[in-house]
Formats: sequence, C-alpha cells, structure tokens
Amino acid sequence: MSTSSSRTPNSPTASRPPTNELPTARNDPSAEEPTARNDPGIEPPTVRLDPPTSTPPSAATEPPTVRLDPPTSTPSSAATEEPTVVLHGRRPPETASTATGLEIAQFLVEDGVLTREQLTHAIRVRSKLSAEKTLLGILNELGYVSSEQQRNTLRKHRVSIRIGALLVELGYLREQDLRAALALQQELRETGRPLKLGDILLENQFIAENKLLEVLADQLGFTQITPELGDVDRKLLDKANPNWCLQRYLLPIRVENGQTLVAFADPIDPRIRLDAERLFGSAIAPLIASKRAIRETLEAYKRQSQTLAPAIQVDETQQVVELVHTMLADAANAQASDIHVEPMKDEVRIRFRCDGVLGIYKTIDKRLAPALTNRIKILGKADIAERRRHQDGHITFEDPVTGRQIDIRVSVYITIHGEKIVLRLLRKAQLVPLEQIGMFPRILSRFFDDALDLPSGIILITGPTGTGKTTTLYSAVNYLNSIDRSITTVEDPVEYVIEGIAQCSLNPKIDVTFETTLPNIMRQDPDVIVLGEIRDRFSAEAAIQAALTGHKVLTTFHTEDTIGGLLRLMNMDIETFMISSTVVSVLAQRLLRRVCPSCPAPYQPNSTELQRLGYKRQDLEGASFSQGRGCAECRYTGYRGRVGVFELLVLNVMVKDAILRKCTSHEIRRISLETSGMVTLLEDGLLKAARGETTLAEVFRYLPRLDKPRPLAEIKRLVGVT
Repeated sequence: MSTSSSRTPNSPTASRPPTNELPTARNDPSAEEPTARNDPGIEPPTVRLDPPTSTPPSAATEPPTVRLDPPTSTPSSAATEEPTVVLHGRRPPETASTATGLEIAQFLVEDGVLTREQLTHAIRVRSKLSAEKTLLGILNELGYVSSEQQRNTLRKHRVSIRIGALLVELGYLREQDLRAALALQQELRETGRPLKLGDILLENQFIAENKLLEVLADQLGFTQITPELGDVDRKLLDKANPNWCLQRYLLPIRVENGQTLVAFADPIDPRIRLDAERLFGSAIAPLIASKRAIRETLEAYKRQSQTLAPAIQVDETQQVVELVHTMLADAANAQASDIHVEPMKDEVRIRFRCDGVLGIYKTIDKRLAPALTNRIKILGKADIAERRRHQDGHITFEDPVTGRQIDIRVSVYITIHGEKIVLRLLRKAQLVPLEQIGMFPRILSRFFDDALDLPSGIILITGPTGTGKTTTLYSAVNYLNSIDRSITTVEDPVEYVIEGIAQCSLNPKIDVTFETTLPNIMRQDPDVIVLGEIRDRFSAEAAIQAALTGHKVLTTFHTEDTIGGLLRLMNMDIETFMISSTVVSVLAQRLLRRVCPSCPAPYQPNSTELQRLGYKRQDLEGASFSQGRGCAECRYTGYRGRVGVFELLVLNVMVKDAILRKCTSHEIRRISLETSGMVTLLEDGLLKAARGETTLAEVFRYLPRLDKPRPLAEIKRLVGVT
C-alpha cells in the first residue's frame, strides 16, 4: 500500500472575488469540485496594466516590460503581500490559470523556494511567448522550481484554487479540454444529470486518474492510498456487504490509533461519509483512492470470500450474445472504425476507435472473457477450439439503425492474458466515387489520366495501417468496374464485397495461398488484378509479372510516402529496370481529423508553428485556418469525421531514369517535385488546414516533414484551386 503525506483538512477559507469561468469546489451546494482553503492573511498577487507610452516606430514591436513593484508597507500585511506585476505595452490573457500560477508563485516566494528576481524573469519570458504557456511550466523549464517543490507548497498552504485551473497550471490538463469539460458539465446539468467535473475529466480521458488523485490529495489534505486486499482488515469488511461498499466506492482498511481508516473515491461527499460513520463509527480517518483500485480490491474479496451467499446464476450465453450485439450496434452508431476487445489481468476492456482516436467503451468481468471470445469467433467463422494461435475471420453485420450491412474483419491475437480481438468495421457506404474522396481537382485528374485510364501497369496505394488505403483501393476498383472489364482479386481476407468482380479470400488451412492462387488468376482472363497487399518478395514479383504481361494491377503497400514505396521494392531485391517499366504511379495517403463543422473558430498560427513550417506571416496571406471550439456534436473534442491527405507520384521519364541510376531517396524526391508536379503529403495537408478543413496540430502530428513546403500560392497552383 503506497501513501503520500496527509494533512488535516481544517483551515479557514480565503476570500476570493467571484468568477464565472470555473466551478468552485467549496462546501456550498452549488460547488462542483473541491478546493482546498487558503490563509486569509495572504492576498493573491494583483496585476496592473499601465497604458502604453508613445514610442517611436522602431520600438513599436518590442515585447512588454515586466517589473515587480515593492509592496507598500501596511501594519498587518506588509510581510505577506506579493509585489504588483506591471505589464507595459500588451495586455496579458486574463485566464483563471494565469491567476492560479501567480498565486502559487507567491507562496513559492514566501517559502524561499523562488526569488523575486526569478519570478520577474519568468513573467518576462512568458510575456514574450506567442504560444500560451503556464507560469509554473516556465519556472520548471528554467530550473527555478521542481515539481516536488510545487507539491510541497500546495500541501503547506492548501490554496483555495478551483481544481480545473490548478490542473491546467500544473500542466496536467489542457485549457481547451477544461473548457470542453465545463461545457459538457453545463449540458448535463441542464438535462438533469449533474456530474462532477472530475468525473467528466476521467470519463472523457482528458486526464489520467492517478494525476487527478495526486492533485486532489495535495489540495484537500487527504492521504492518497492504493489499497490491496492484503492491507484490508477483513473483520471490518465483513461488517458491510461488498456490493454496498462498491455502490459508494468506499473501502474500510484498518483501525489505527482509535480511528477507522476508510478509503473513499470521493471523501468530501457528505452522504457517503455519513453512511460510513453509521457503519464503522464516527471516528473515521478518510483516505482517497481511485475507483478502479477500490473496485478491484472488493472484487478480489468477493472471489476469495467463502461466506458470501451464493450468487444468482445468470444465463451467460444469452448475456454474452446480447453484449456482442449491443457492442456492434453501438460501434456502428458511433461511426467507429475499430473495436478492441482486450483481456487484462482482472477485467476485459472494450475500446472504440472513432476518428482515429481510441476511447473506452466499457469494461466487463474477466469471467465472461471465454464466452465473449467464443461468440465473436463463431460469428467470424473462426476455430473456437484453437486458443494458441492467431486467427482471422469475417462477420457481416446489419446496422440496426440504417439497415445497411457492415463487413467486419476479425483478428484474434494471442496475449499473456488471453485472446485479444480487434474488429475492423468496413461500411459499404464508404465506397464512394473517387471524386468525393478528398483529392484536389488537378491531382484527381492526373490520377485518372496517368494511372487508372492506362491499359496496364502497377498502381501502388501506400500508407501506414488505418490510413484509408483499402477504401481508396476499392473506390478505384469501383471506377474500373464495368461490363467490358474482367476484374479478379486476391485478398486476405475480403474486406469489401462488390458486385460484378471475382473476389478470392485466401485460406492457408486449405492451401489457398498467394503461391497457389496467383498462377490460377492468369487463367481467368483478367483485365484488372487486385492484390490486397504486397507483403513479401513473392507477391511483389507476382504483381510485376502480371504487369509485364499487359495487365493492370492495383495493390496496397505499407510505406511512409510515395518515394518510400519505390525504395521498399528495391529493398526486396526487385531489379530497378523492372520497377521503372511496370510501376506507373504511387499514391500515398493519410487521414486527419476534420474540424467539427458545428463549432469552427478562426485561428492564427503562432510563431512556433510558422517556424516549423519555415514560413513568414505574409506567406499565409489569404489562408483561413480554424479549429473547433468543442460542442455536443463532436463531444467537445473540436473534431468530427476525417479528411484524406494525398501525395501522387506519376513516374515520368526523369523519375524512371533516377530509379535506374539507383539515386538516393532525396534525389528521387527532388526530381519528382521539379518534373512530375508532385505535391507532398505535408503540402496537401497544409493547404487543407489553410482552407479550414483540418488543423495545423493534426498536420504536424501525422504528416512526414522531409522538406520545407513550397509557398502556399504555389501549392494552390499545382493542385488547381484558388
């Protein structure tokens, strides 16, 4: 059992001016989250803004100056007043986290941890930064204050700070996530479902539970504990039904110095405290612990206890059948692309991937894991008796809302805690025309003219897993699908079922493999051959041989960009003359989260982002950057849906010559940019961000930055937009 130092939660509350930005956490009924109390003799620092003096033009761009006025002497508070911060020239952002940082810095100065000169320097540094940064974060980076010193100061002074602002200032929570959580809290309150801010932060994964508990323990003065069954006095636990404790998220630990130590998930809830006092006596010493730790300890006690009444037997088969059906229906309704069923040590965790980001759906009892796995295997036509090997399968599920069928790819992976299952949801509605897939006009026109409309050759679609390669591949197949063409596929497994083409799903158990299937394809008189993926040298050589005999070949490849696709073929020992004579185009792509159309807000890139792009402010003239504020439609993330980003390389004579000469990737990329009209992934994503479709944060997070992007006007000309 690990504990942190405790403090007695009994000190007077400091008077603070009311504010509407963040919910308070005092003991009044309207409070949403707890705050600790402050010494009334210590006043928070005040911020005074002097009007800017007239300056010559050369000085107009100078950063604001910061100075600390010495405290005025008063009979009672001269020893504790913090100097006034005066900012000349520019008004700082007045946020709750800014005031919080100044207040904590005041106590750091009082404790002798920080000098006034260091605080002055940190405030000056903060005023010069274009990107918003917390004062405590700057003090940490400058090496003036450590995280442990901050925690000690918070424990000592127990400042009356709203929990949200404190989490932001400590760097545990982003300002936009706090705004989203507060908006969601207000929405729930209006619908009659009030929820505490801490619960909202945890449910939406804005903050890790251990970080929230750490801050609450320091601020409220309760000891933090991680309970284990061996630390619990079973005589105390025998007094209460474990289910009763679980409903209230409390756990009696032991009697110490005449007091009963009880761990609470919410130690300031008066109703739960009263229930505990009725059962264990009024002499209770509250501790704070996570809900998960309390639940796991109680579940372990229930499993090991021999005195519990026999539980009512439930038909697990029917329960699991309903669970799987509900899970698939909820995933379809949430527009999830993947479902992860993950066995853990004591539970089974289910997560959905929505818009490329994984989030918790629910956790279930570990005892249901075998039945849950078997149900999914039965639906996916996998072997339920085989638990030692990885397996694949396929499910056809009908969406109960739209009535459409969803193709689901099943992957079973063996782990130390059991079989992990990942379900990839492939909606037939995603087979949209290429015109609607997100390519800019000139890139799309070149993809038609210089790739798909050619009678033969290899078309490679590249990118990491989960970037939409298969969707683009089948959109291209749909474009080619006509009555006068014969299209044959080799897939492992078939992910989209399309009428009018011959699709073959590989099955190594009956010797239906690439090696045995590819020779038979040639006897089927195909015009177009679709290979689900090039995985090794054999499949690469098969694609090249098919292209050499006059067939059109479409396939996917796992590489970072277009040039990487060519280099990987070379790395497979494919002769360069074979590559240059068969590959006609390479299309690389990514998926970025789209700015929510219900809550867009204008945004201007800061100096750090401009520096990363190598741009000046005037280079982005005419751009309309935006970011989502967060609303109910996007669950306060600022994103809803995804947008494709593409890089098309058409192999012209000069690019083919560079391949034959085995030039470096940098040289091939330079030739492609100069002669083939290629627009890189970064440039395509940058232009989509400049049009307000996605954000620069998504561009930087997911797109490779190999070279400095060209000017925005030049990119627009290349892709055919104004």
